[in-house]
Amino acid sequence: MSKKYSNLSEIRERIDELDDQIQQLINERAECAQSVADIKSQSGDAEADFYRPEREAQVLRKVIERNKGPLSSEEMARLFREIMSSCLALEQPMRIAFLGPEGTYTHDAALKHFGHAVKTVPHVAIDEIFRDVEAGFSHYGVVPVENSTEGVVNHTLDMFLNSPLQISGEVELRIHHCLLSKGKNLTGMKKVYAHQQALAQCREWLDENLKDVPRIAVNSNAMAAKMAANEADTIAIASITAAELYGLNVISCNIEDEPDNTTRFLIIGRQSPAASGKDKTSLLLSTPNRPGGLSDLLKPLADSSISMTKIESRPSRRAMWEYVFFIDIDGHTDDANVAAALDALANKASVLKVLGSYPVAVL
Repeated sequence: MSKKYSNLSEIRERIDELDDQIQQLINERAECAQSVADIKSQSGDAEADFYRPEREAQVLRKVIERNKGPLSSEEMARLFREIMSSCLALEQPMRIAFLGPEGTYTHDAALKHFGHAVKTVPHVAIDEIFRDVEAGFSHYGVVPVENSTEGVVNHTLDMFLNSPLQISGEVELRIHHCLLSKGKNLTGMKKVYAHQQALAQCREWLDENLKDVPRIAVNSNAMAAKMAANEADTIAIASITAAELYGLNVISCNIEDEPDNTTRFLIIGRQSPAASGKDKTSLLLSTPNRPGGLSDLLKPLADSSISMTKIESRPSRRAMWEYVFFIDIDGHTDDANVAAALDALANKASVLKVLGSYPVAVL
């Protein structure tokens, strides 16, 4: 606060003035968003992209760079994300498919990335999300791809083998597991419901505090919360969002064994974003099963001074003991060194599929 105030009434008067200015500026921004929509509509391009992932990433990075507090950069980015979400809804209402039901961490990731001014559509399986977006019913989908403690989500990787969809973005979400119940304490609890990964991520806490209570794996933590809402002697492991949605009490929170437990989600769509200045490219590669095959695939990346941030192998499903590799690298396909490496890879790989170039997750 640059000016020192002597009394509360003076501070409140200044807050009212600032609120008025903020509201006017937000509405002015919204009018600009409407003008953008008008210009794009007048261009006659039926496929005009109203949502530009690279543009939003650039805006959020600037927000973080110029933030001087006292609000944290994470909180400031969240506020601007909601403003952008509301403005974009004036241009084009967005429909986002996610792994449901409502209250899952994938739901949280969708809202973190797109804001609350979108229509979120729950699905019971990852392949349904892919089909929804492929058919054009939803603009984008959100799917989990890896957890920092439990590893990759194989089903998501396998879907990319045959899907035409592109990766349009990524979201990193800190996972904080909470113990939820209709009751207010652990007395008399006979079951613990949770997704299998959540049970694994909270194993030590459960062993210490609920050692003799049976643990039952269900399709999602949100489903666990929904079930616990109908059973008085049941506990669910889920998020704060799930507690609010299903009217449950939070008995304990942050019960995960690893405090830095984080899940990475992918945004899947039908277009690949332009370069944002800080990007990542995901590749699907395969090579004949021969000595030095993988080394030959990785050499063009090293030769072009490209950092590889991730590599995973999966069965190709085409022949026994044949594998494909999912690789993440720094950079965008529009970057000269990435383009050169891809040209070299095309001559070495039996399969080369660019799954997408997209902005690195912002916070």
